[in-house]
Amino acid sequence: MKLFRKDEAPKVLFLTSEEFPFAKVGGLGEVMFSLPRALKKLGCDARVMMPRYGSIDKSVHKTSLVMEGLEVPTTPDLMGKHLRCNVLRFDATDDPNSPVTTYFLENQEYYELRSNVYEYTDDTIRFALLSRGCLEFLNLTREWVPDIIVTVDWMTSYTQSFLKTDYKDYDRLQRLTAILSIHNIHVQGPSRRFRFTPEMERDDGHGPIPDFFSPRLKHINAMRRGIMHADMVNTVSPTYAKELTTPEFGEGLDGLLKERGDRFLGILNGIDYEKNDPATDPLLPKNYSAKSLDDRTENKLALQERFGLEKDPNAFVIGIVSRLARQKGFALLQPIIEPLIKATNAQLFTVGTGDTEIMDFLRSFQDKYPKNVRTHLMYDDVLPHLVYGGADIVLIPSKFEPCGLIQMEAMRYGAIPVARRTGGLADSIVDYSPLEKRGIGFLFDEFDPTALLIAIIRAFESWNHRESWKKLQKRAMAADFSWDASAREYMKLFKKAMALKKPARSGAKPFTTSAA
Repeated sequence: MKLFRKDEAPKVLFLTSEEFPFAKVGGLGEVMFSLPRALKKLGCDARVMMPRYGSIDKSVHKTSLVMEGLEVPTTPDLMGKHLRCNVLRFDATDDPNSPVTTYFLENQEYYELRSNVYEYTDDTIRFALLSRGCLEFLNLTREWVPDIIVTVDWMTSYTQSFLKTDYKDYDRLQRLTAILSIHNIHVQGPSRRFRFTPEMERDDGHGPIPDFFSPRLKHINAMRRGIMHADMVNTVSPTYAKELTTPEFGEGLDGLLKERGDRFLGILNGIDYEKNDPATDPLLPKNYSAKSLDDRTENKLALQERFGLEKDPNAFVIGIVSRLARQKGFALLQPIIEPLIKATNAQLFTVGTGDTEIMDFLRSFQDKYPKNVRTHLMYDDVLPHLVYGGADIVLIPSKFEPCGLIQMEAMRYGAIPVARRTGGLADSIVDYSPLEKRGIGFLFDEFDPTALLIAIIRAFESWNHRESWKKLQKRAMAADFSWDASAREYMKLFKKAMALKKPARSGAKPFTTSAA
C-alpha cells in the first residue's frame, strides 16, 4: 500500500492522558511525544490533546488561550449540568526536544487541582470529560479540525461511543475517522481490578454514555465500547495483537477483538534515536559507539561508584530499569537470587518504583547481599542512562508486555536484554545463537524462576567469551527500532482506516453545539 502524497497526508489528533514532557507516568507519555513527531516528518499534521494537570507549569510551557468558556454537557439529554472548560494551545518549535502542537483541556476542579495523572476516585468523570470536551472543541473551533482522531486505552475510549451516540448527527464530527490504540488492555478502568463482566455491566455498548455523576458511569467499560465502535483498532506490537485474541491475554475482550478481524492489528513501537544515542548522550560519563565499545567500561565503573559497590571492570553487571509492577515479573527473582549470585557473583542494580511488595523484597536482597545488590527505588530520569551505558545485561521477565521500550533502549546502548518471549519482547528480540552467530538477546518461554535463571546463566556464559560478546553488542546496537519505520506503518493504518470509514450521514447537523 502506497503512503499518502505529501499534499494528501491526513491531519491526526492523538487524544491522550499523557505526553512527555507535560505528563509522563510510563511508556505512554514517551510514545505520545515521539510518534506524532515521527509522523510529522512524513508530512502528517499530527497534534495532541490532553488535560492540563496542576503539575504542568504555564511559565515553563508557554501556552495561548484558543477557546474560553467551553461548556461541556455531562448528560445524554443535555438537560443536566455543564462543565466549563478552556482550551489552551502549546505551539511546537524547531527545537529537536519540542513536542508537536498540543492542546490542553483546562478545568479547575478535575485537572488544575490535581497534580497526579491517575488514581482519583472520580477518574471516570475526569476522562469522560476529556473525551467529550475534545469533541465539543472540535465541533466549534475554526482553526484546525483533524481527519483522524486516535484515542488511547480506556481513558479516552469514551470518544468512540460519544461519536456513535450523542454526536452521530454532527457533520464535522461524523467525518472523523476514529482509531483506538491499545497500549495495555490489562487496565480497563480507574481500578486495576476493573474488568468487563456481563453481571457487572449489563450494557450492550450501544447506548449513550450515562450522566457523568451517575453511579452507572463507573460500570461502563470504555475500552470495550472503543473496540466496538472504532473504525480500526491497533495495539503496540504484532505478537501482542495475536495474544489479545486469546483468553489468556485478552482480559475478557478477546472475543470482541477477534470479531474485529482485519480491523485489528499490531504496530511495534519505536524509540527516539536522538535522545537515546550513547555517542552523544550528555548523561553518560563516557560517550561511545559500536566502534569504541571498550569505552563502555568507564560507564560501568561510574555505575558501580554511583551505587557504592566495588569498582570492578570485570564484574558481570545486571541492570533492572522498570516500573515495578507485578506484570513485569520481578517476583521470579525471589527464589533464584541466591543461586544466581553464587554462580555469577554478579552485581545487580535496580532503578524504579512501584508495588510495595516488590520493592520490599528488592531491599531485602540489598540487605542480604550488600556486596552485590543495590537499589534506587524511586522515579529517576538520569540513572537509567547510566544503567544502559554500564550494565552487561538488563532483565525484562514480564508476564506480559504489550511492546516494551526498555529492551530497545538498552540494546541501543549495548546492554543485552534477557527477556521473556511475549508481546513486543518477542517481536524486538532475536534469541542469541552462538553457533549461527545471530541474535541480539536471550529469551525464555515459561513464566518460571528456573527458566529465568537458565536464561541469565546463558547470558553469563556468553559474556565470558568477550570477543563474541562484542559482536553480539554490535548487532544489538545496529538493530533499527527508530520511530521512522513505525510511523510508516501508522500511515498505512490511517489510509486503511479512512478507506473503511463510512461516509457521513446526509442531513447531519453542521457546526453547532448543544451547549451553544
